[in-house]
Amino acid sequence: MEIDKSKLNLNILKAKSGNQSAFRFLLNIFWADVYNYQLKRTQSENDAEDITIQTFSKAFDKIETFDDKYVFKTWLITISKNLHIDLIRKKNVSISADTSKEQEEQAYLVVDESPTPEDKIITEQNLAKLLRDIKQLKPKYQEVIQLRYFQELSYKEIAKQINEPMNNVKVKLLRAKKLLAEIIKKS
Repeated sequence: MEIDKSKLNLNILKAKSGNQSAFRFLLNIFWADVYNYQLKRTQSENDAEDITIQTFSKAFDKIETFDDKYVFKTWLITISKNLHIDLIRKKNVSISADTSKEQEEQAYLVVDESPTPEDKIITEQNLAKLLRDIKQLKPKYQEVIQLRYFQELSYKEIAKQINEPMNNVKVKLLRAKKLLAEIIKKS
């Protein structure tokens, strides 16, 4: 897929200033590249998906360090490769993004974004049909959708409940909403 370089650079710049829609744009554009790279390396859909989530979480956490002299996709793949190496080293120990206490505290100060079109679809759908659609998602995506939209927990509360960094929660929710929107469109 050919990406408009000026649109990409603009979204990277916006992401550096914390713009959530720019993060969503970057996730949508590069998810398949990172996921497919990891799928070839791990030969496991679950591992590939987990490492891809970790990659975007770490990338979004460290986006201000990205130097635009380099190719963004290459930067993401490098992060992903390093996370996979860490996974191999740790063997079955869960991967967590390296963040300082100060960075974690700053992450909790991020205001939840306003409802997106996916959010509106979720809230407007017939509940019974919506629940059937949600059941088509993988369990980890069902869980974050359940916690966010049915139990109405904040990102911080979800992170605490599933024992994962808040950036992972945000990436999982972005991915879950995109997959759920695709399921809803098909049905």
